[in-house]
Amino acid sequence: MSNETSFIDTRYLGRDLRAGIVVFFVAIPLCLGIAIASGAPPLSGLITGMVGGLVVALASGSQLSVSGPAAGLTAIVLGVIHAYGFDGLLMATVLAGVVQIVLGILRLGIIGAFVPNGVIKGMLAGIGLILIGTQIPLALGHGSETNAGLTTPGPLLEGIAPLAVLITVVGLAILIAFEMGLFKKIPGATIVPPPLVAVVAGMLLAFFFSGTGMALSGGQYVNLPGINGPASLFEQLQLPDFSMMLTPGIYLSAITIALVASLETLLSVEAVDEMDPLGRKSPTHRELKAQGLGNFVSGFIGGLPMTAVIVRSSANVQSGGRTRLASFFHGVLLLVSIAFFAFALEAIPLASLAAILLFTGYKLARPSLIQAQYSAGMKRFLPFATTIVMILATDLLIGVLSGMVVAVYFLIQSHYHTALSFTKNDDHGLLRMGSEVSFLNRQELRGYLQQVPEGGHLIVDATNAKFVDPDIREDINHFVDGAPKRNIAVELRGLDSHSATYVGAEGRRVASGEEGVNQANPA
Repeated sequence: MSNETSFIDTRYLGRDLRAGIVVFFVAIPLCLGIAIASGAPPLSGLITGMVGGLVVALASGSQLSVSGPAAGLTAIVLGVIHAYGFDGLLMATVLAGVVQIVLGILRLGIIGAFVPNGVIKGMLAGIGLILIGTQIPLALGHGSETNAGLTTPGPLLEGIAPLAVLITVVGLAILIAFEMGLFKKIPGATIVPPPLVAVVAGMLLAFFFSGTGMALSGGQYVNLPGINGPASLFEQLQLPDFSMMLTPGIYLSAITIALVASLETLLSVEAVDEMDPLGRKSPTHRELKAQGLGNFVSGFIGGLPMTAVIVRSSANVQSGGRTRLASFFHGVLLLVSIAFFAFALEAIPLASLAAILLFTGYKLARPSLIQAQYSAGMKRFLPFATTIVMILATDLLIGVLSGMVVAVYFLIQSHYHTALSFTKNDDHGLLRMGSEVSFLNRQELRGYLQQVPEGGHLIVDATNAKFVDPDIREDINHFVDGAPKRNIAVELRGLDSHSATYVGAEGRRVASGEEGVNQANPA
């Protein structure tokens, strides 16, 4: 079914508004947590979610997907900020948006189909491990300014805040309990977003222990300085550093953001389409253009790169959302919360956000996923493992490219071993061709042809071949040319649709349209 539902459909108005509220409560902790995990100001995460709702929802053709800052981009964002600063990240995000728009115009919404599943899951698992590493300091009570990734055990264990650890543990327990379905029998529990419950629990614990020796310090809460109304919010919006356009490295960062964001978006949209109770399919080319517009606007006003996000999108579906209005309404609520209720957001402990992202990281790199990849065989597991290791050792782009190289190696190896088969019985040989025989099989072919003895008989059977490379045809023709001198009889079967000429009796070349079996017999 095509995706033809209008932006506002009165049949689903109530459903969409309710779903928008639920998605809003899911989005707040994720927007804040992902921004902090990325080494960016918390406000930038909220701006990203707001743009995802207000801009992408209007431009997108996906009725149910919700866009915002993504855990899958934290590693890239962290690296870009480290290399070029936050201003440089904004410029890279704007450029990434332009790249995505171009990809959409070129109708490249199918690029996700060309990345092996093992590499994609390896990328997400690697990101999950990085996410866990970046959240450990916050979970132990270190302020966000120390959150630059894994540290050595000594400094990490110094200055642990017991209340932060307690908030993290309680938050994780709540998320795990929801995941296990322990609250299913409680009326209304299934519509309450688990991240919201974890955040509220953390806020209550922080309030309960305020004024005691366990109280959290100011640096252990979300910080949104200087925002006390719409005017002050406008003043906090930040433009990119346009001078960074003279820095070559910023373009590589932009391309990396664009490709990974596009891939994650396409995967999310595909997954959400499977959940759609109305059976609609999203136009992927349009989605890339919508995401590009969103990233362009987000980077231009101080936000992070965004993607369509499966957590928020699935919450939208489960809450009854049916059109893009739900995503748009969640964007409106984010705008209102930033402009008028920043003080409430500043009461959220960083440890609560750490618990949410630790759980998210675990789900991305869960042991069952690793076991499943290993059980699928080395051809699936090695690209998966290579991607993870190289992401952790270098960066995300090199990790993904390394995984792709390993996957392509196995593809070539598989093709190499299945394209040709050779059976020999005394002086008779049978050379069978698979569906596709390329130049990569040329050396293997030559080895088989050398095994045909003088006075022997060779059958070349290409009846199942759909493609035979010209180099392969050339080697076969060359062998047939010399067959009379070695007293070898050659039968060619099914090659007429693949070769311009064959060799017939006495080595005579025969037009490919001639019927029957062509033989090269000794003179």
